[in-house]
Amino acid sequence: MSPETWASIAVSAVTGGCGVWAARSARRTPRQERRDDFTTVTDRLDKEIARLHQRIGEQETESARQRDRIGDQDLALGWLLSRVRVLVGYIRQSGLEPPAPAPMSERARQYIHNVDV
Repeated sequence: MSPETWASIAVSAVTGGCGVWAARSARRTPRQERRDDFTTVTDRLDKEIARLHQRIGEQETESARQRDRIGDQDLALGWLLSRVRVLVGYIRQSGLEPPAPAPMSERARQYIHNVDV
């Protein structure tokens, strides 16, 4: 064999070895794969946690709005009861008897106390 053939074989072997080495070093290690999976899961959990925080905030706002509405309704019921008592008192002072009250449901009775009308 001629020296050019030997040189060609040597160059081919070195090129093949370098190719194998490059392919081996470019391969992802299991540790890198686990790290990427962890990053993906962590990002997904961060998004889910942010969504839950937003949802909790919305529910707290809605709860505060409902508490305000219930408080306003309580004040309105108190005013109505007071007004009915004043009117019944005025009717009795006039020497008349007020009409008999309509029956009250048990659900309403839980919230309206001391109904003497």
